Amino acid sequence: MRTVGVEEELLLIDRESGEPKALSSAVLARAAKDAAESTGAERHADDYRDPEEETFEKELTGQQLEFATQPRTDMASLTEEVVRWRTAAAKHAGDLGAAVAALATSPLPVSPSINVGTRYQWMEQQFGLTTQEQLTCGCHVHVSVESDEEGVAVIDRIRPWLPVLVALSSNSPYWHGNDSLYSSYRNRVWGRWPMAGPTEIFGSAEAYEEQVRAMVDTGVLGDRGMVYFDARLSHRYPTVEIRVADVCLESSTTILIAALSRALVETAARDWRAGRPPLGHGVSLLRLATWRAARSGLEDDLLHPVTMRPTPCGEVVSALLDHVRDALEEAGDLELARKTASGLLDAGTGARIQRDLLERTGSLSAMVTECARRTQA
Repeated sequence: MRTVGVEEELLLIDRESGEPKALSSAVLARAAKDAAESTGAERHADDYRDPEEETFEKELTGQQLEFATQPRTDMASLTEEVVRWRTAAAKHAGDLGAAVAALATSPLPVSPSINVGTRYQWMEQQFGLTTQEQLTCGCHVHVSVESDEEGVAVIDRIRPWLPVLVALSSNSPYWHGNDSLYSSYRNRVWGRWPMAGPTEIFGSAEAYEEQVRAMVDTGVLGDRGMVYFDARLSHRYPTVEIRVADVCLESSTTILIAALSRALVETAARDWRAGRPPLGHGVSLLRLATWRAARSGLEDDLLHPVTMRPTPCGEVVSALLDHVRDALEEAGDLELARKTASGLLDAGTGARIQRDLLERTGSLSAMVTECARRTQA
């Protein structure tokens, strides 16, 4: 069975006001101190990490904290690890009078601070205001593939289905104190990078690598790690990395995105082996589908991945579940996916929850602090 791992970016906030706080370095130092003090304590075998790999990492801005799970084959252990690291992040932040919130943008006004580091400073100089405004928190899913050739075949075939993941994960309606009218405004901010977004069909691993080399050779990018395709070959692991989702308010939604991502990869790999070609939608249509998903979330029509025509969001989610049904069923994830997706259609995504909380409390600060509580619930 294919392994799946998750990277989540969390927002560091003042636990009273909800305002973002540039505390990532202090939180990382606190986490390292706690880890050193616990050395020698009993560890589970599945907690092993390579000494070079840290659970928590800096991101672009000081108001963010990222963690990465181990590769997992079952959703129960992935759920346990996501909850564990969210809880640990909250503890380390709490020791400094702060909290973490799984919000994909800050509802409150903020002036992001770019973290120290040659790469981040280069990006700030190169991209200017685009870099300075990138306080956005995403959820990236890594799914194992057998080869680069299989990975590129997967990337070619999952393209039209990725906007549905944008809609399901949508969790960023507010931007600098205002309602953006989007469900995932993070997606729109992220799209300001010149190297981000959907891709044309590559057809082969050789063509993919040629495109990446050509992009780096332009000098616009600092390195191949800055190739921000919606789905790409990881430059560190033997995986396809799917990068479209907002960080999700509820961990159950994170697990849904992970389960669907693995099922999409498996389904695409089978289609490739069977000689079934990818859908031929061009980038222009894919951009419109992504925009529609970011705007609507699960509140309005989406573009159907096959027809690219406006379709009720419930029908589009059902189409995705039908498309990957066999892979979900064989992995034991079908009931989980159906139940969680149905819950999102009924109760709303993180974007709906944020708007409902604001309507109930009348305060962005109160809404953010409640979201911080829900992050580790």
